Amino acid sequence: MSKQFDQFNKLTDLALEGGGSKRLAAQKDKGKLTARERIDLLFDEGSFNEIGRLVSFEYLSSGFRPSSVITGYGIVNGRKVFVYSQDFTIDGGALSAEAASKILDLALDNGCPVVGFIDSGGAKIQEGVFSLSGYSSIFEKNIACSGVIPQISAIFGPAAGGATYSPALTDFIFMVDEVSQMYITGPDVVKAVTGENVSHQELGGVETHAFKSGVSHFVHDDEPSSIAAIKELLGFIPQNNMENPPKDFFESSDTDKTQGLDQIIPEDKFAGYNVIDVISNTLDGSQFYEIHKNFARNVVVGFGRLDGNSVGIVANQPEVMAGSLDIDASNKAARFVRFCDAFNIPLITFIDVPGFMPGVSQESSGIIRHGAKLIYAYAEASVPKISIILRKAYGGAYIVMSSKNLRGDINYALPFSEIAVMGAEGAVNIINRKELNSDEGNSLREKLVSEYQEKLMNPFVAASKGLIDEVIETDSVRDKLISALQILENKRESLPFKKHGNIPL
Repeated sequence: MSKQFDQFNKLTDLALEGGGSKRLAAQKDKGKLTARERIDLLFDEGSFNEIGRLVSFEYLSSGFRPSSVITGYGIVNGRKVFVYSQDFTIDGGALSAEAASKILDLALDNGCPVVGFIDSGGAKIQEGVFSLSGYSSIFEKNIACSGVIPQISAIFGPAAGGATYSPALTDFIFMVDEVSQMYITGPDVVKAVTGENVSHQELGGVETHAFKSGVSHFVHDDEPSSIAAIKELLGFIPQNNMENPPKDFFESSDTDKTQGLDQIIPEDKFAGYNVIDVISNTLDGSQFYEIHKNFARNVVVGFGRLDGNSVGIVANQPEVMAGSLDIDASNKAARFVRFCDAFNIPLITFIDVPGFMPGVSQESSGIIRHGAKLIYAYAEASVPKISIILRKAYGGAYIVMSSKNLRGDINYALPFSEIAVMGAEGAVNIINRKELNSDEGNSLREKLVSEYQEKLMNPFVAASKGLIDEVIETDSVRDKLISALQILENKRESLPFKKHGNIPL
């Protein structure tokens, strides 16, 4: 029996050594944590349980060599989470066919979130089609898990070739500046095919994917900061689609009393302001967890809490492009709305939007198709949907932003807000073109603009038609939102049966 114990201890030691001391040192020299160090930072101390530690493709042939991915489960802030962590010190983290079966199955079966630490050069070339088959099975599992359990990917090294598509299928992607790389084909292939000279970071680093492509949702300076942010994110979302988000007890005090939003929102409707000040002013402890901060900044999305309840926030950002909606903003908001709907997170929408961004570039790039995604997302969502018009709600962009006729549950507006097809000046230019071209046009303009605003734009007109449920005071916004959430907490709603809709992708 002692022989078996000796063999067990030897194999365990080999598994814990990863690719060996030299490769572990090389990993540290690059400023990267090891696969096991990442796991230790994620989980509550002593709670990680590894599964498949002794999996090895070569055990019966040339001896034992551990798999290039570590899998298991543990506790994160009191809740069970599954993990897979690719080990770059073993075959450059290249996925092996035998490792593919270790990922995602137990997380799905047990209804728990899964976090993936990605650090891989891609498919294992030596295994040919077997390794590719392993990746295709992972993609299938990512899709099976989508909308059932939360999936989070942290890119802590390269994610090349087929390896990039697994994180792309997950809900949130984290990257580390100067370390993370994501690309389908590397710089050498790009140069051979297109003649372009580009570095790894230029091709697939943070600047590309967090600021331009929108593939990455979060950027941090180092891995510990990124892992801490993952743990915070998990606190806002449920274990699976059959549960509600966790509730944190919140006791308000005099210091939590919010100021009236009229002190934040300028009287000049053309002046910019930071809508995050409005959001933070409303949430518990003024704490807002922003998502996709660096991409499509004309719309803001993220999580917060109201009276301890987790909520998803969507807001136009007047500080950027006047808060107008373009292609990237539509995609960003639509994806977030669909995540919240999948995981039973109520939606709060702050509206200050002058319209969709006009222009040849936007039209030729498909603003109609992409804008329709946001319409689809809001209309399809069955979670509680509460909106408040802060200042402007013009044209089709008003409809898109959780309006009453897109099955919005409770729609508020501030007294000085405006709802119309377009701004008063533009409307008068069209409606009263003949009068304005007359000799008395200049003297008439101010009167016509004022009449249009009074008769058609103010929120009381919309309220009289039931399109706004209540016009509220600026200092009552937080209380009204909390009250609305309480009313809607038992909301049950379903769409007609169908296999799935055909969202305009």
